[in-house]
Amino acid sequence: MSTQSVKAVSIGVHKSRDNTVEMVTKMMMILLAIILIISAIVTVFPFVWSALLSTRDRTEIFGTGISFAIGDSLAINYAKLKEIMPFWQAMFNSVYVAFIGTTISLLFCSMGGYAFAVFKFKGRNILFGMLVGSMMIPPVLSLIPYFMIVKFIGLMDNHVAVWLPFTTTPFGIFLVRQHVVASIPKELLEAAKLDGAGEFRTYWSVVLPLMKPALATLAIVQFVFFWNMFMQPLVVLTTPENYVITQALRSVQGIPNTPWGAVMLGTTISILPLVVTYLFASKQMISGLTSGAVKG
Repeated sequence: MSTQSVKAVSIGVHKSRDNTVEMVTKMMMILLAIILIISAIVTVFPFVWSALLSTRDRTEIFGTGISFAIGDSLAINYAKLKEIMPFWQAMFNSVYVAFIGTTISLLFCSMGGYAFAVFKFKGRNILFGMLVGSMMIPPVLSLIPYFMIVKFIGLMDNHVAVWLPFTTTPFGIFLVRQHVVASIPKELLEAAKLDGAGEFRTYWSVVLPLMKPALATLAIVQFVFFWNMFMQPLVVLTTPENYVITQALRSVQGIPNTPWGAVMLGTTISILPLVVTYLFASKQMISGLTSGAVKG
């Protein structure tokens, strides 16, 4: 066999191999696209279905089966929603709890994460290990101690009891600490100290602006957590005027002939703040990582 024949065979083998790899890659991309589409449908469908049910009355909900037709009872359901619960008061209470809780959580967790990342003190690793390990404890185990402490300090039926105990979380401190260790060079901190900045000034003016990606992620997590809280408000909030939205929606499910159209309308409206929060915070996650850190 001549040299040219060998080269031709070799080129043919390589082309065949490249075609096979390209075909497999395309098939994997198609399979991945199908999986993503199915996942998106499964995720979005409950919200779309809730919005559709909010336009129907009780008879249509239980009598039409699965239908994607839009009903004509939206205005009636909205009137019933305001009649069966203090809906907008509950929405305001949830916004207050989520906003205050998230804001203070960002402050406390950023301080705690900064301290664990920068300060060297005896027992730091043990304390941090205990902090991380506490994330494995089921929250329901702390429900009774939580109730007893709140009752002892006189914060029953008070929104402070809902957000204050959860403003400092192990996950938040862990997230910020890991971000500081991985993304903020020690030389930057040393330069700030050489310029005469104290620890708090270094934290506030140098480190905090660099925490934006981590804090944006933490803000989403904490806001969703506070907004979705149910067991803790159920334990400490007893007056309907103080109910958060999860409590208010749950409180009407036991009444005779529950107007599920109104309940679904309330559920759909209550989802909107979470969507707005995510859209806002997601922009912050991709903002300049070093903006404001080295500006003189």
